[in-house]
Amino acid sequence: MKRFVAILALALFAAGSLQAQELSNFAFGDRKPVISPEIQQDSVTFRLKADYATIVKLSGSWMPNPWGDTIDMKRGENNVWSVTIPLPAPEIYTYNFVVDGVAVNDPQNVLVQRDGTRYLPMLLVPGERTENYGEATLHGTVSHPWYDSKILGMSRRLTVYTPYGYEANPKKKYPVLYLLHGAGGDEEAWISMGRTAQILDNLIEKGLAEPMIVVMPNGNPGQAAARTLNIPEKSIDRRAPENRDLYVRSLCTEIVPFIEKNYRAIPKPASRAIAGLSMGGGHTISASILFSEMFDYICPLSAAGSATPEQIAALKKAGVKLYFLACGSADFLFKGAEEMHAKLQEQGLNHEYFVSEGGHTWANWRLYLNTFARKLFK
Repeated sequence: MKRFVAILALALFAAGSLQAQELSNFAFGDRKPVISPEIQQDSVTFRLKADYATIVKLSGSWMPNPWGDTIDMKRGENNVWSVTIPLPAPEIYTYNFVVDGVAVNDPQNVLVQRDGTRYLPMLLVPGERTENYGEATLHGTVSHPWYDSKILGMSRRLTVYTPYGYEANPKKKYPVLYLLHGAGGDEEAWISMGRTAQILDNLIEKGLAEPMIVVMPNGNPGQAAARTLNIPEKSIDRRAPENRDLYVRSLCTEIVPFIEKNYRAIPKPASRAIAGLSMGGGHTISASILFSEMFDYICPLSAAGSATPEQIAALKKAGVKLYFLACGSADFLFKGAEEMHAKLQEQGLNHEYFVSEGGHTWANWRLYLNTFARKLFK
């Protein structure tokens, strides 16, 4: 009996110690709460309680070199390290602390974005550019249905946004935007990093965009779903001729029919749009080439791909209503965007060429979605 009591006491002590470590950044009793990040009028303060740290730094995506630049933080009362910096321009940023050389997330910040295998705290700076990135009053629904792919030989997961009112009116049908992620992403990338639901909720609520369904597939043909589901991946040699455009063919011949069968989607080219960033921009271009009469709205963003004059002529003949080409002026793919723009001009395909500042970043891709979504299905 004594042995049992001793073991129980030891277990409780261990659990209490772990809990104390886990909750060290939270306030109990008279302990002052740690608030981070804290936005003031023209500045923002970051704080971290780190009792045994010797050097603590802040790293953020707003810095000139977001992969290497850091700012020193100072130790204060109760071993709370802090730094106050000028408030960056309105946008969504990610950041982390570097504690004695080890990257650490902010335990006080519940706003976290997942970018592939990385989880990073988020700083949303309010302003005109970000006014549609926060929560609207009326919310759509985000779901994760599965479809069977004979082409890829597996059941695969989608992310689907349906607008506010979709469930309430079973007779109303909607146009569909197929929104594709880039390399390193998955079916959750546009929802997590792109703020798709928030942007569409706000635009629809304000009457700036048509209510629409948004379908976000997984563009990695060897994945059944995001790696967070811990499903083994299938090895596919993308360079093999027989595997060329596997995902694009699955998208157009399996995903589109699945959506039009299981959702109240309008099954017409005039009610279909396709857009994608980087690798997904290449997929967008490929889908528009292989299935030139399927989508009336085509939006390659920072696209890793191009088209021949003959392929562009086929799109013109198909009667594309909107070709929205966008890229950042500092993007490493900007030269390709310029060349694509010239080809579209040469073939006389009416299009919009949207050039923004900055490079190959989510700050641009959110901006593009917030821009071209207003132009769809008009």
